[in-house]
Amino acid sequence: MKRIGIIGAGRFGLALAESLSNAGLEVILIDRNRPAMQNASEFATALQGDATQPHVLEEAGFSECDLAVVAIGSNIEASMMATANCKELGIPNVVSKATSELHGKILRRIGADSVIYPDRDSANRLARAIANHNVVDFLEVSDGYSIAEIPVPPDTAGKSLAESNFRVTTGLSVLCVRRANEDPSKPRKVIIPQAKDVLRLDDKLIVFGETTKLDELS
Repeated sequence: MKRIGIIGAGRFGLALAESLSNAGLEVILIDRNRPAMQNASEFATALQGDATQPHVLEEAGFSECDLAVVAIGSNIEASMMATANCKELGIPNVVSKATSELHGKILRRIGADSVIYPDRDSANRLARAIANHNVVDFLEVSDGYSIAEIPVPPDTAGKSLAESNFRVTTGLSVLCVRRANEDPSKPRKVIIPQAKDVLRLDDKLIVFGETTKLDELS
């Protein structure tokens, strides 16, 4: 089992810790603010401490972590020191949260293996979903390639996947279909479609392909 260390119990840090714990990973969460840790003990080893002090992280078990996430937000100095301390402990992969491009550049210079911009990335994702009104949900998986949830194009409804020639006409691959359940109170069923499966107008398609192809479809 992988051990993940998270520094910072703000909304981002807590949500990340809970998600990783639910995925079956061992999580150590540390924050200097005691009230922030009250509910975290349900899904992580929650410790109060100052991550800017190297010995605090070592005593917390961070030196045995496979990956550390520095989820400190507005306190840039603390973010930098915690990142440097994690690298000093020899943690193989350190991911640090940045609040600006300059903050991110500094974090990389002091050793962060990856820098994330949660607020910016969430805003970009929302903007794309709004601009491409035909896209229900969107996730960029790498430069130029994305996964999106889209409604069934009206001209393909009532046709089988083979008859619609979906991949040829759109340049996108259908990964699965989310179909309304017979019981409206239950979530949609997930179907891995075969060529003969007929698409319904109220289906949602999870598709993969070039982001430009998604834009064209919208």
